[in-house]
Amino acid sequence: MGTALVGAVLIAAALGAEQPFYANTFERVPDAAALTALGRALFRDPALSASGKISCATCHDPTHDFGPANAQAVQRGGGDGRSFGVRAVPSLKYTQNVPPFTEHYFDDEGDDSVDQGPAGGRTWDGRSPSFHDQARLPLFSPFEMANANADAVTAKLMALYAVQFRQVFGERIFADKELTFKGVLMALEAFQQSPAEFYPYSSKYDAFLRHEASLSAQELRGLAAFNDPEKGNCARCHPSALQKGAFPQFTDFGFAAIGAPRNAAIPANADRAYFDLGLCGPLRTDLEGRREYCGMFRTPSLRNVARRPVYLHNGVFNSLSDVVRFYAERDTQPQKWYPRAPDGSTLKFNDLPEIYRANLDAQAPFDRQAGEAPALSDADVANIVTFLRTLNDGFKPP
Repeated sequence: MGTALVGAVLIAAALGAEQPFYANTFERVPDAAALTALGRALFRDPALSASGKISCATCHDPTHDFGPANAQAVQRGGGDGRSFGVRAVPSLKYTQNVPPFTEHYFDDEGDDSVDQGPAGGRTWDGRSPSFHDQARLPLFSPFEMANANADAVTAKLMALYAVQFRQVFGERIFADKELTFKGVLMALEAFQQSPAEFYPYSSKYDAFLRHEASLSAQELRGLAAFNDPEKGNCARCHPSALQKGAFPQFTDFGFAAIGAPRNAAIPANADRAYFDLGLCGPLRTDLEGRREYCGMFRTPSLRNVARRPVYLHNGVFNSLSDVVRFYAERDTQPQKWYPRAPDGSTLKFNDLPEIYRANLDAQAPFDRQAGEAPALSDADVANIVTFLRTLNDGFKPP
């Protein structure tokens, strides 16, 4: 939250700035409330984009859990406001505990000797280690806010936010453009750590964990199927239990290749040679060539998932029931989810080149063969979806 961020500034200064970004290089230490308010204003302002039409809130709508407000697989942006992105827009809620990316994650909640592989980082491919690094990406992305450079951003700030910036950071804030831009990122980071807006833990399931509400019989059956290793096995990647008294995030922050069907609604996919391979590119470049990571995307939180208009990294599904069914039937009934070849065969895993298919998740429910019964019945699917609705924020006890 904002006070935690300001605290980090003070600590970094006292310790000789082990983390340079948080070292207090401003004329004054920003006030937490003022910094958060400034970040909120910047987040909502389309004037900070090259087109003057795209703000952070355009794609991360506060009234839609800081995710997209429409059911388009990808959103428009860019200098002309017409360029399409290549991935579905994720929610920014419940990301406050995402650790920086590492290729070797050891979970201190379980057997801390087990290397769980790559985990952490922000965005679908984990390439941003922090809130402020994540905030930097859309400001310069050619299909998002599309600013040419940091100077283009600071020039707009001097015209629009001169008074606010001087009040928060000091009178000399515009004397150093790098410092000015750092103020932008710090304000956006402070805003995105506002608990009431980004991680209120106000769902029915949270009330259930507090012993303030009861789940219905169907919701309890859904929770059981969600947790059951022989059924949904969802909790393997989306832990649902309290951890050391902390409410669950419904993500283990890890990466998985699930073989989502290719989405023809993404303009980039019109090029048959184009593939979004997640960890190994094309948007992430530092792991290019690491074949063992190709096709893997970060596991998102399931909080508020029932209100999302699109699902998975490529927005190929618009129905939560379809997502759960896909997990159950990907291998048992692939013909339901993938297109047909001219000879009538099923083009399974049509959005992942064959050389990378060894990376595909093969643990339950992905451990069955074509023609076998799926791990989840129709009733199980309906129950899990009903349970997932208890993760929506804004529950009011009767």
